[in-house]
Amino acid sequence: MIILKKVFTVLLISTSIGITAQVHDKSWRSITESQDENWFASAEATSIAENVLLYQRNIGGWPKNIQMQKLLSEVEKQKLIAIKSDPIECTTDNGATCQEMLFLSKMYKKNPDERYKIAFMKGIDYLLAAQYDNGGWPQFYPLMKGYYTHITYNDDSMVNILELFKEIKNKSNFYSISPTSDVVNKIEIAFNKGIDCILKTQYKQNGQLTSWCAQYDEVTLVPAKARAYELVSLSGKESVKIVLLLMSIENPNKEIIAAVEGAVRWFEKSKITGIKLDSELTEDGKSNRIVVESPDGEPLWARFMDLDTNAPFFCDRDGIKKATLAEIGFERRNGYRWYTNEPKDVLKKFPSWKKHNNIQ
Repeated sequence: MIILKKVFTVLLISTSIGITAQVHDKSWRSITESQDENWFASAEATSIAENVLLYQRNIGGWPKNIQMQKLLSEVEKQKLIAIKSDPIECTTDNGATCQEMLFLSKMYKKNPDERYKIAFMKGIDYLLAAQYDNGGWPQFYPLMKGYYTHITYNDDSMVNILELFKEIKNKSNFYSISPTSDVVNKIEIAFNKGIDCILKTQYKQNGQLTSWCAQYDEVTLVPAKARAYELVSLSGKESVKIVLLLMSIENPNKEIIAAVEGAVRWFEKSKITGIKLDSELTEDGKSNRIVVESPDGEPLWARFMDLDTNAPFFCDRDGIKKATLAEIGFERRNGYRWYTNEPKDVLKKFPSWKKHNNIQ
């Protein structure tokens, strides 16, 4: 009997370590988006939630690119407590703040700890405070000098906020935490302002609606550049989530319908066929991204396209436009997503969207 107990204990410990290793090997995004509701009731999830609460700054936002599931030492915990009053680094870039709010909502559903609700509501306050009067959001709030003040569609930053607000204002119960009616009213106003900003910033070529740029000047609403290799351009990637957001709005008005139809025409016009992305080994054994001919390859869209001609372009850290991927250096060629197939999701959904809304 004693031997059996020892074996059982060893198996239990081994299993626990295995599960922990699996979670800690995952990305933070995949954990927040997990559909396994029972896991959010586990001791492991509760432990991670403590980290999420620690990383939140008093202003209500979170920093980006943090793997919240990683174990923290006592020294690290004390450092996080010490900087809670410092709002610098709070952002919605790369999914930050919205991801943590989603996680806390899932935690609250299985374990209604009041601290989760308080943190979630502070996140809403943060997002509301960060919005410009014109409806856009900067990449960082409080504002940081440089391109961080631009209205940011890059990496779906602004769309993530609006998706969150849409679920709450529609009372869809996607989030387990329900704000007061006063807060919901503020969210609805902020959402409508955000959509208005999207409609105002859709780029026109010769009077025709096309797509969106990744950043816009927060005052003039004209397209703006970000990092040295992120020049002013039409985006084959960021425009996708914007259009899908517009398509998710029930009873769209004529402006939204025109915006979606214009973007779909642009996606059709700007798609690239006859190529595919591949890789080859360099002389020193590194994987190098290349573009090769492929008559049967699925359509692709460039991340950056010229505002007037829609011609794809690529850019290194020197800020000089190049016509092909092969013309830029190894580091940027392989360290950035220059092509995407995501617009196919819009094109696939478009016919049913038209039918659903009785659009001829």
